[in-house]
Amino acid sequence: MTTPRTPPPLPGAAPPVGPGSPQDMPPLPGSLAVDPATLPPPIRDELLAPDPVALDTSAAELKDGLNRCPKCGSSDIRHVLGTDVLVCQYCRNEWHGDRIEEAFGLGVGIADLRGDVIASGARAIDADAASLMSFKCTGCGAEVTINTESTMTARCHWCRHVFGVNEQVANGAVPDAVLPFKVSKTDAVARIRQFVDKRRFFALKAFKTEFTPENVIGVYLPYMVVDSNASASVVGRGEIETRRYTRGTEKNKKTYYDADVYHVERQLDFTVDDLPLESSARRGRLDVKANTNNVINTILPFDTKNALKWNASYLVGYSSEKRDVDIEQLRPRLEDQLLSIARSRMETSVQRYDRGVRWDMEKVDVHGSRWVSMYVPVWLYSYRQRGKGMLHYIAVNGRTGETMGSVPVQQWKLLLAALGVGTVVEGAVLWFLGMSI
Repeated sequence: MTTPRTPPPLPGAAPPVGPGSPQDMPPLPGSLAVDPATLPPPIRDELLAPDPVALDTSAAELKDGLNRCPKCGSSDIRHVLGTDVLVCQYCRNEWHGDRIEEAFGLGVGIADLRGDVIASGARAIDADAASLMSFKCTGCGAEVTINTESTMTARCHWCRHVFGVNEQVANGAVPDAVLPFKVSKTDAVARIRQFVDKRRFFALKAFKTEFTPENVIGVYLPYMVVDSNASASVVGRGEIETRRYTRGTEKNKKTYYDADVYHVERQLDFTVDDLPLESSARRGRLDVKANTNNVINTILPFDTKNALKWNASYLVGYSSEKRDVDIEQLRPRLEDQLLSIARSRMETSVQRYDRGVRWDMEKVDVHGSRWVSMYVPVWLYSYRQRGKGMLHYIAVNGRTGETMGSVPVQQWKLLLAALGVGTVVEGAVLWFLGMSI
């Protein structure tokens, strides 16, 4: 009689491990390899955040580098200063550029933004992208090369075709939009001259001798223009004065006050439309010991609502700077600007605290943002101060004419002026006291 054998053991509760096991397999599409609930909140939020949405603003009809007149086909196109119009230099036909707001639905739906919406001209810069771009001329077959480090247009030296860099290469040279110049060079020169004339008395003698505002240069500067849907919360202490009194005698008098102290909290949901952020590292470095390029911020704002779809023809005759800063580098500045805006909007709600409010904790949450790269127009005059090596700038907003700048001054004249003002004020006080006796 044969004894029955014991059946083999069933697999245990623990899943198999090793090569080919479920742990060794990649997760299914759309699923995560880990449970987000087990992760720290910052990592979990970043992991679950929606992927950036791309907004394609490229113009397919301009990728060959030629912007042709719709009437005669000529590529010799110029911008009509003072307008947003392009004109054909051959048949004099004129047409208007498309506003980017209407073309891509910008400026609407800001309250519904979630995650990042990044226009194609604002995408991350590829460090390996070349600055030289070559176009094959359809007129004669010659090859035309454009160095995007210094210019965005070039003319074929054989058949005179005009080429422009309109394809959005990943080197930061081609933005999504351009805001054309409205202020002429003549007007800019007059504004700079007027600005300096008001400060001429204090200016260095060398500066007055070498001042040549005709050397002003028209340049397009790169900015990121951001729409944002955000929330801000602040916590602090506010004081309301209840009594004020003085103690002591004569020179030992001191004023004291009593106040009720309150715990103050505020929370705000808000949206921001077209917030400009400099996207040039060189212009963003505000080293006041070496240059005064911070004057660019003083001539804001630009009427970015009137920006047009990118077309290199608007840059003919002007210089430009490439964008060299990516969105991730600009996020801290964006959050700082949003927090400043939130504080300003909360100000009316804390006016009852007449002794002021000190915010001990501040936080801003950006629920969604939309990033568009844009060129804005600036007339720029520069002067390098001898000895110190300080580079002074005077800037004119190419749209509004707003002017601000820095003029090197003679310190002894400022000191004399300060002493003179002090003497006049002191004399007026003594005269008043004499009349009162």
